[in-house]
Amino acid sequence: MSTQATAGADAPVLESWIGGRSVPGSTGQFYPDINPATGELLGRTSVAGAAEVDLAARTAYEAFKKWRLTPAPRRGEILYRIAQLIQERKEELARLMSREMGKVLFEARGDVQEAIDEFYYMAGEGRRLFGFTTPSEMPNKFAYTVRDPVGVVGLITPWNFPIAVPSWKLAPALIAGNAVVWKPAEDTPLVSLEFVKLMEEAGLPPGVVNVVLGPGKQTGVPVVEHPLIRVISFTGSTQTGRAISVEAARLGKRVTLEMGGKNAITVMDDANLDLATEAILWSAFGTTGQRCTAASRLLVHEAVVDELQERLVEGVQKLRLGNPLDEDTNVGPIVNEKQLTRVHGYVEVGRQEGAQLLTGGETVQEGELAQGYFYRPTIFTRVSPDMRIAREEIFGPVAVIIPVKSLEEAIEINNDSEYGLSSSIFTQDVNKAMQAARDLTTGIVYINHGTTGAEVHLPFGGTRGTGNGHREASVQALDSFTEWKTVYIDYSGRLQRAQID
Repeated sequence: MSTQATAGADAPVLESWIGGRSVPGSTGQFYPDINPATGELLGRTSVAGAAEVDLAARTAYEAFKKWRLTPAPRRGEILYRIAQLIQERKEELARLMSREMGKVLFEARGDVQEAIDEFYYMAGEGRRLFGFTTPSEMPNKFAYTVRDPVGVVGLITPWNFPIAVPSWKLAPALIAGNAVVWKPAEDTPLVSLEFVKLMEEAGLPPGVVNVVLGPGKQTGVPVVEHPLIRVISFTGSTQTGRAISVEAARLGKRVTLEMGGKNAITVMDDANLDLATEAILWSAFGTTGQRCTAASRLLVHEAVVDELQERLVEGVQKLRLGNPLDEDTNVGPIVNEKQLTRVHGYVEVGRQEGAQLLTGGETVQEGELAQGYFYRPTIFTRVSPDMRIAREEIFGPVAVIIPVKSLEEAIEINNDSEYGLSSSIFTQDVNKAMQAARDLTTGIVYINHGTTGAEVHLPFGGTRGTGNGHREASVQALDSFTEWKTVYIDYSGRLQRAQID
C-alpha cells in the first residue's frame, strides 16, 4: 500500500461512487492504478474503509425502498437503455479496459459485448419474473407465489473480466429490484467507475448501485460484514471465497461463489488436430491465461501426443506479445508484478517436479515490453496428474500436457480435481462425445471446442471447489437475488385449519 506522496502527485485521484457522487476514502491510504503493459500510472485510488461501506449500504437501502416499487417492466426499460449506452461506448470501454488490466483489444471488446448481451437479456426478464399459481387443498382458497428482492446485495468482482463478470451479477440483481454495493478489483477502478456512471446516465436512480474502491482487508471485509447487506456475490480466488463463505454463514447471509478452475481439454486419437491446436492456443493463452475457464491441462491420447506437441510449440512461437491496444497483439501482459512472480514461481515448481519445458518459461522485458509484466506462453510435457502444476490453479499462460491411453483414463484425470468449472473433448466419434458429456463432472462441457466462452442465456458455474452450487447468467441467476414469497387468499369466510380439518 502506497501513500499519496509516493503514489504520484500528478495522477488523478479515483474515489468511490456513492449516491451519485464521488466520495474520498477515510483511510487516508492510496494505491496506484498501473497500466501493466507500459508501467504508466493511470490514477491513485483513495481506499474506502468501513465508513464509506456503511454510507454506501445505507444509501443503497434508501434507494432500494423506491427501486423495489418501480414495476419490473419499467426497471427492464432502464436496463435496456443501459445496454444501448454500453453498445454506443463499446470501443471506449474496451480501450480503457485494455489500458487498465492488459487484455488485448479484441478480447476487451468481447468482454464489453458480454455486458451488452447480459443487460439486454435481463431487461426482458422484467416482463418474465414469473411466479406460479397452484390449487389449494381447501375450498374457496387461492395460492400463488412471487419473487421478492432481498434488499441490498454486495458484489465483489475480479479484474480479469471487469465488465462482463459484474454484469452477470448487476443485471439480475437490478431487474429483481435490489440495490447494490459493489467492490470491484483493485486493478480495475477506472473502468468500474465508468460503468456505474454510465448506468446512471442511462436512467438508473443514483444510489441503486454504489461503488466502493479498495482491497479486500480495508474494503471487502466491511462489505461482507455490514448488517444491511443480505447477499454476497463473489467471484475470485478459492481461498478468499471460502473465507467469505465462513463469515457469511456466521452472519446468516446468503453467499454465491464463483472461484477457481483447473480446466482440461481432452484430445483423442481421432481428433481434428488442426481444430484442437487452434482451440488450445486460444483457451490456454487468451487473456494471457488469466481466466477461470482457461485450459491449463491437456489430456492427450498417447497416439497423437508427439504430433500435437509439435503443432502447439509452432503455434505458441507465432503468438505476438505486445501492447494490448495494438491490433496485431495476440498476448498481452500479466495484470501486475505480484501475479507475474506467482506465474514464474509455478514454472520453477514444474521444472523441479521433473516436467519437460517445451516452450516459454521466462519473463520478457525488452524493447517496447521493457516496462510491462510480460511472460512467454509456456507449455510443459511429461507431466503426471499428481504434480502441483497439474493440480493447482496458476492463472497465467501455462499449460501442461498429460498423456493418456484411453477416454476412460482422461475422464478419470479430468474429474480428479479440486475444481470443476469447464472441460472439453476433441473427437470425431459421437459415442465418445456422448460418453464424455455424460461423465465429465464439470459445470460446463464443450465438444470440439475449447474451454472458454459463455452465453448469457445459459447458466454459468462449476462443481466442487469452483463454487457453491449457484449459477450466474440465464434465469438461474435470479435465484441468487430473490426470495420466494407464498401468498394465500382465503375467501371462504371461515377459519380453515388445513390439515387439521
